[in-house]
Order: sequence, then C-alpha cells, then structure tokens
Amino acid sequence: MILLVHLLFGAAIGSVINNIPLAIILAFLGHYFLDLFPHVEYDIESLSEKQWQKKLPAILKITLDLCSGVLLIFLFSKNHPIIYVCAFFGILPDGLTVLNNHFPNRILNAHNFFHSKKIHFLKDKKISNFWRITTQVIAFAISVVLLKI
Repeated sequence: MILLVHLLFGAAIGSVINNIPLAIILAFLGHYFLDLFPHVEYDIESLSEKQWQKKLPAILKITLDLCSGVLLIFLFSKNHPIIYVCAFFGILPDGLTVLNNHFPNRILNAHNFFHSKKIHFLKDKKISNFWRITTQVIAFAISVVLLKI
C-alpha cells in the first residue's frame, strides 16, 4: 500500500478514537490490516543502489507521497496533534522495514519477516491491478470520510 493511504488511515483512526494510547496502537496495527488486502506499491528496489541517478526517482515518489498525505490530512482533518502522531504510527512499520535494510538486527529481521511474509502474503498472487487499486481507493475514501467527522 502506498504511504499516502497508510498516513490517511492512521490519521483517521486518530481522529475518531478518543483514547490516545489506544489510537496510537490501532494506527500502528491499522498498517498491517491494510497490508492484508491486495494492493499496488511503488518499486523501491533502486533505493539500495549506490548511484544517485538510479535512487532519485524512488526518493521523489516517496517524498511526493508523504507530502501529499500530510497535505490531505491538513485539508480534511481538524488538525489535532494526535492525528499527526497516529499518521506517523500508521507508516512506522514501513519505516522499520527501511531501518532493517540499513541496520539489520534480530528484532528488525523478525519484524521484516512478519511484515513481508505473513502480512503481505498476497503480494505474489495473481490478482488484477483493478482489485489492487480498488482496495486502496476504498481505504482512501473511508479515511477521508472519517477525517471529516
């Protein structure tokens, strides 16, 4: 799932759950929930390249994705700090995966195995892009509606 959807979903959880610790935990777990569904992702394999010319397109996509997500949260939410905290926790599992690529250790390896093999179990299945995109559009729409409440 692209980061924008994870940001919005985490923020939506933060906007509707009044208990702050619960909202943070649910935003974090919401990431795994969304990743259970078939979805498209952008290719980030080039981030491990040594040459900047090969890395730059992926870095620009990720930056645009993050900025778009924060902008949409700003536009559609009441902008309480907890909403942004939950948005951060909504993307944290992907951040842990990136950390594992650069600083592998036992805990991050275990998380990476759980996230990529157990949660993303549909990643290599033959599911049409129509359904992969539809799941993200639905999650996006639900998140925006919840943010406006």
